[in-house]
Amino acid sequence: MSVLPDLHVHYVQACQNLSQPENPFIARVLQEADKNDDISTKGITLKLAGNNHLVPVPRVTDDDLGVLVSVLGQAAFVTGLDLAYNVLSDAGARTMATFLQENSTLRYLNLMFNDIGTSGAELIAGALHRNESLVHLRMTGNKIGDQGGMFFASMLNINSTLEKLDLGDCDVGLKCLLAIAIALTQNKSLKAINLNRPLLSNQQEESTVHIARMLRSNSSLVELHLSKHEMKNFGVERLGEALYENSSLRYLDLSCNNITCDGVKFLGELLKRNQTLEILDLDANRIEDVGAIYLSETLLTWNRSLQALSIVSNNITGKGLVALAHTMQFNTQLSHIYIWGNEFDRSTCVEFSELIESGRLALGCTDVAPYEVDGKVFLAELSHGLAKHRYWAPRCAAVAPGAANASLAIVAGSNY
Repeated sequence: MSVLPDLHVHYVQACQNLSQPENPFIARVLQEADKNDDISTKGITLKLAGNNHLVPVPRVTDDDLGVLVSVLGQAAFVTGLDLAYNVLSDAGARTMATFLQENSTLRYLNLMFNDIGTSGAELIAGALHRNESLVHLRMTGNKIGDQGGMFFASMLNINSTLEKLDLGDCDVGLKCLLAIAIALTQNKSLKAINLNRPLLSNQQEESTVHIARMLRSNSSLVELHLSKHEMKNFGVERLGEALYENSSLRYLDLSCNNITCDGVKFLGELLKRNQTLEILDLDANRIEDVGAIYLSETLLTWNRSLQALSIVSNNITGKGLVALAHTMQFNTQLSHIYIWGNEFDRSTCVEFSELIESGRLALGCTDVAPYEVDGKVFLAELSHGLAKHRYWAPRCAAVAPGAANASLAIVAGSNY
């Protein structure tokens, strides 16, 4: 049963009862939460991230977490908990696992970039075997390793509530990726998963083949992140073939791989046949002008579903960028494009300047802005992009779901 919003008073009492010193950061956040008029009706996310503060704050420790969860035990109006960038270890993971087993209202939990290891991952994944409320879990940057990832793969065979799982930068390996791919052939609840930067010891793209096989049968996954998988054109071909008949995936992240213009041809064939993919991230590959032109022709003639394309740092010159600019004049469905890190010539600057000034391309939907010096147009960089809020999100200002930064941190699974 939920108590009235008086979190700070309960926190002070809990600190006294447990002989634990108060964390002034937690105390301040709870005081702010108590002032929220909608806390009892709409619920609230406690933002206790240790980064993103103008004044340094004492980061949340394992002992701090023990006091906090004792306060939240009866606070059903707390539906989200952001504990990113703190110093929680496996002991803190044990506390959180116990809380997840007993709590039935928490829907969002962010533990990214703490010090949780393999045993902590086992505890949290085990708690999710029975938890029926948590919808979104972020474990990004905790070095849980391949074995820790296996515990989450096993959890996916049992849990039917979780919609979004972030295991990026967690040092998972091939065994974990294969186990997750197998689990997702049966799991029908997960809508988004981040598997960025695994530690792979071979170049055979075995994990990509298994993920492609999973996509042939999975009809629930909407968002898939496969950045830094050392994926080559062979792997892209396997993924493309698997997605020909897939009607659920909307967001495909293939950034920071080894995709060349030959691999883009497979993606172009996919875009011709698949009319559900809306966001394609190809940052930091090497598609060059040939790949950019092939994409522009596909988007001009065949595809009217893609809404966002990111080709940052792909060794594209003016020839390829101008082709994409021309495509945007006719394909009005393509509303977001990110091009910084390529080679801008005079024609590129002029074309994108005209797109922006005519209103065809909004500044919030691209990562460049035009400016003029001595009568010549140039492009400056804007801090926009698909991954803008992957590792950081503003504490106060909310980002509209339809804005440029469609990532795991922004787009809610239920929005799909």
